[in-house]
Amino acid sequence: MYESRTQPLLSRLLFLRRLFLHILATLGLIGVSLMLGMAGHWYFEPDISGYDTLFNAAMVLGGIGPAVMPATAGGKLFFASYGLYTNLVFVAAFGLILAPVAHRLLHRFHCEPDEPKG
Repeated sequence: MYESRTQPLLSRLLFLRRLFLHILATLGLIGVSLMLGMAGHWYFEPDISGYDTLFNAAMVLGGIGPAVMPATAGGKLFFASYGLYTNLVFVAAFGLILAPVAHRLLHRFHCEPDEPKG
């Protein structure tokens, strides 16, 4: 996916395109995670409205915690595991966005002196 050390540095336009694609992938990961949280909350707490499932899933995904505490044992176990999962999503999203920037910096440091730096 990325250019190797022997290949020239990408132009700014191609780099911005790569960064945009990584941001889209991150938004997709967050969207799927939000839907997973909503589905689990709705399944384990059936008396909660759709808006509250969205709100709770977004709060947990954002690291704040559920606004409406689950009443059932299944709901509590789900939110405990979903909270751990959202920590992994945060790290993955951060890595997805940071990867092209870090690669470009490292690639630029390893460019030959006569090579154009994009």
